[in-house]
Amino acid sequence: MKIKQSLHYHAMLLPGIVILLIFSVYPMFGIVMAFESFNPSKGFWGSRWVGLENFHYMFEIPDSYQVFKNTIFIAFGKIIANLVVSLFFALILNELRFKTMKRVIQTIVYLPHFISWVLLGGILAQMFSFDGIVNQIGGLFGAEPVLFMGNNHWFPTILIGSDVWKEFGFSAIVFIAALTGINPSLYESAAIDGAGRWQRLRYVTIPGISTTVVLITTLALQNVLNAGFEQILNLYNPVVYQSADIIDTYVYRVGLIESQFELATAVGLLKSIVSFILIVISYRLAARYANYRIF
Repeated sequence: MKIKQSLHYHAMLLPGIVILLIFSVYPMFGIVMAFESFNPSKGFWGSRWVGLENFHYMFEIPDSYQVFKNTIFIAFGKIIANLVVSLFFALILNELRFKTMKRVIQTIVYLPHFISWVLLGGILAQMFSFDGIVNQIGGLFGAEPVLFMGNNHWFPTILIGSDVWKEFGFSAIVFIAALTGINPSLYESAAIDGAGRWQRLRYVTIPGISTTVVLITTLALQNVLNAGFEQILNLYNPVVYQSADIIDTYVYRVGLIESQFELATAVGLLKSIVSFILIVISYRLAARYANYRIF
């Protein structure tokens, strides 16, 4: 009886499950390439088995250390900057008393989230080119032109800064929702006790969203190895591989362009294992410090 009552719910899930099986579960059989000297003409089962040789080779090549270092640095920079900026923006927006202005500002800062990196990459390339608007403004103050998109010092900063600009408004939604959940009577009580706006922010607002901040911070740990493939692929070039090449772009370049399928699979599999461990750790921390549980 219960199965018949919930049959329509299972029917709704069926298309999603089929898509998941086709595009996520079935391709997992391809990880066998990480343990083979893969030959496309012989296929998965005809290629020579080499065990962990591809993983040993991965750590021997000079690029591997730099790729993992770039991934962690860029990902950490994005996580920290997005958390700080989105939280600060939510707190500032919460202090506005004009609802119309608040809605307008929210709409404006949400919009960049929906811009594709393909389009945004072209805009940024023009802005930071040698004769772009950034160098033109700098020239008004006597600064020498800089090739930002070909400079290993500036390029990671552009990646982190552009990602924050694109995502901070959308990321602030969670904090804004948490702020609306604070009981207004707490602010009224604080005002009656003589607390100013800064004191109410410090002793009412921030403690009221502290659990949400801890939750978002701990869950963000799972993205330590996700530095933004689409963004970097549309912005980087061989000149800045030293500072911008991450695991995902390295796998793409080595696997699809250079046809080293086994090496690319080994790198991708290692990343997936580490990411899974980080996900487990982040959810354990979220359950312990923010009482957040999926099951």
